[in-house]
Amino acid sequence: MNEEMMTEAERASKLAESTVDPAPAARGKGVFYVHTLGCQMNVHDSERIAGVLEEAGYVPATEEQYLDHDIDLIVMNTCAVRENAAERMYGTIGLWAGMKRERPNLQIAVGGCMAQLDREKIARKTPWVDAVFGTKNIGALPQLLEQARIEGHAQVKVQEDLNYFPSQLPTDRASKVSSWVAISVGCNNTCTFCIVPTTRGKEHDRRPGDILAEIRRCVDEGAKEVTLLGQNVNSFGYGIGDRFAFSKLLRACGEIEGLERVRFTSPHPAAFTDDVIAAMAETPNVMHQLHFPLQSGSDRILRAMRRSYRSAKFLDILRKIREAMPDAQISTDIIVGFPGETEEDFQETMRVVEEARFSSAFTFIYSPRPGTPAADMEQLPRDVVQDRFDRLVALQERITEENLKTFEGRDVEVMVTGTPGKKDAATHRVTGREKTGVLVHIGVPEGEPMPQVGDFVTATVTHAGRHNLIADPDPKAGQTYAVRH
Repeated sequence: MNEEMMTEAERASKLAESTVDPAPAARGKGVFYVHTLGCQMNVHDSERIAGVLEEAGYVPATEEQYLDHDIDLIVMNTCAVRENAAERMYGTIGLWAGMKRERPNLQIAVGGCMAQLDREKIARKTPWVDAVFGTKNIGALPQLLEQARIEGHAQVKVQEDLNYFPSQLPTDRASKVSSWVAISVGCNNTCTFCIVPTTRGKEHDRRPGDILAEIRRCVDEGAKEVTLLGQNVNSFGYGIGDRFAFSKLLRACGEIEGLERVRFTSPHPAAFTDDVIAAMAETPNVMHQLHFPLQSGSDRILRAMRRSYRSAKFLDILRKIREAMPDAQISTDIIVGFPGETEEDFQETMRVVEEARFSSAFTFIYSPRPGTPAADMEQLPRDVVQDRFDRLVALQERITEENLKTFEGRDVEVMVTGTPGKKDAATHRVTGREKTGVLVHIGVPEGEPMPQVGDFVTATVTHAGRHNLIADPDPKAGQTYAVRH
């Protein structure tokens, strides 16, 4: 999973509704803001952090309070997957030190994967931080903050064992119409580039009944879409010997009344079996959207990465998916410049990308993470890696543009998922995602009411951008515009 799969709005922390001149009592134990770095799992964890704080008596900041720095507590939920995420963490916490000098009672807490990995370093390098808590200690945050007030120094709590699923904690969901639901935590793979097994631990699956009960609660509270989350979401059930557990879960989601759309991320190619493909194709509310991490097209590099598939197997799975779901939109992750990668290896990646025709690719320059086997391998010159990265990005940009062009003139159904985009107000547009996950900006024809969050709009695509679609339909010219509540 990665943060580039989300829009800025989807990744943003939730702010409370604005109030006029709130009374001091409305601050509760303190006004808080959660700043999230990283993937969808981190965003979902931040919803749990907010829920735990609200249950303890804290109050989420309004946009005005956030912009005015009128905050009593800032929590950073961190990512450790790439080096730039760690740099962003320390840079942002450094800026918060200035805020704390202005507001001495301000508390700062750091959680998430970097806290799990570098607990002592964070406490030592940023002494103005009041609490450091790991991925398995979200529920302990209010107690750590209280203890920090009493003792006057940072409290650190990071445990290695999972005693309870984060899903058992209270939550404050950033969206009422589109919900994240974790079905597992941790990872059992040993990819040589990845720090996730260290920060998240071994894979643990939730009981299917608990997952379905949470989804039903989300629907009862207004959700129309859920995204199932797991580091290797499709290996769900393998720990108890049920290799069909994930496909059965997808089919069970299809029986939940009122649940319009189901997505999931991120699957591992090694566990993407025929029954999962069939469940996606045959369950009406499971969307034909798939994030399918390739990492490299070179079998030699895949072996060095300890990825348990080869390029031919990967392409064969894609063939089966597209035979079952011709409209499927498939994105991927690719690492450029893995230690030992030659120009021949890179050309194999280019070949696979050309053949796979991904809808988009989240392409990363290899980032050595301390504690992983690949970090001790001989690294490639930066200029060589940058050149390869630029060539791969150019190839994928062309493929993405060609793919989006195929939507022009077609009708798409879009669920309005959030507030208007930065330019939507001026252009009288709303924003959402169509069934296969493509971002669409829809112009509301003159005289038509503005759709609300959670509405479904069917509209004719009039223009394909580089990374999204524009639908400015003209009903008088026979183009489609219809709203379903």
